Amino acid sequence: METAEQTPAGGSQNGSGRAGWFLLGGALLLAAGSIGYNVYEGSGGGSSDVAATDGPATIEQLRAAAEASSDDAGPWSDLAFAYFQQGEFGEAAAAYRRALAITPDEAVLWSALGESLVMGSARDPLPPEALQAFEKALALDPTDPRSRYFMAVKLDLAKDHEGAIAAWLDLLGDSPQGAPWEADLVRTIEQVGKINSIDVTARLAKAQSARTPALLAPGSGSVAGAAASPDVRGPSAADVAAARTMKPSEQRTMAEGMVAQLEARLVNEPKNVDGWVMLIRSRMTLGEPAKAKAALDAAVKANPGAAADLRTQAEALGVQ
Repeated sequence: METAEQTPAGGSQNGSGRAGWFLLGGALLLAAGSIGYNVYEGSGGGSSDVAATDGPATIEQLRAAAEASSDDAGPWSDLAFAYFQQGEFGEAAAAYRRALAITPDEAVLWSALGESLVMGSARDPLPPEALQAFEKALALDPTDPRSRYFMAVKLDLAKDHEGAIAAWLDLLGDSPQGAPWEADLVRTIEQVGKINSIDVTARLAKAQSARTPALLAPGSGSVAGAAASPDVRGPSAADVAAARTMKPSEQRTMAEGMVAQLEARLVNEPKNVDGWVMLIRSRMTLGEPAKAKAALDAAVKANPGAAADLRTQAEALGVQ
């Protein structure tokens, strides 16, 4: 993730001065922290046809896989992501355009294109084509966090600092705890507030207090008492580090595997109420409300004495 000592509001319009804007970057694609934001997984949900190697695929391998793909945007997305990570933003934008030519209705591809264009711009901090890409992403998915972030940047550039801060606070409130962009987003809000004499302390605290719990928080809490399993944990630091090296098409698979492991564990630990709540939350974060409802029903059946608490927590997570 890119950060800068110079604040966004005070930055110049060259590449180094604009660095403070780019807090999302490739981190948006980390499944461990952001799978609720519909990480792109290719039209068929599979990964690129890149031969297995002892290390990450090379640009040459990713390009060969992309060129061989005429009906799957995944390989082009993988290639674009690799270019972005290497700072080759023009090449990244070109690859995202190829992905969008195949799958034009993926919001995350449009927002990734927009950020690549912003990063590759020598002078304009928010080029027209980038703005159009963010607007397209939001038309497809109003929750897309990267596009929401940069539309707030647009407000700040237009001197509507209060409006920008309000939009960033809304984004923070909607971000899962531990989201990869969390620290930089908070810092941006604090910096823009300080530069423009806007007190954000109380508003930050309010936004933080209303946030969704992390997808798979470590431990299983106290609700289940002695039945709680110490083995129900979320991604470790190693898991998150590993996710940073994955191709975008592999990341949701990783997240789904973690959730499947939790679900399998609950078959043997049906009295683990916190584990059930964690599974319900995870299913909602993955965009699977029917599976979340099924998990709630199974949890209530296994723990009738905790039915009211389970239903309350599920309702707070949006389970109908």
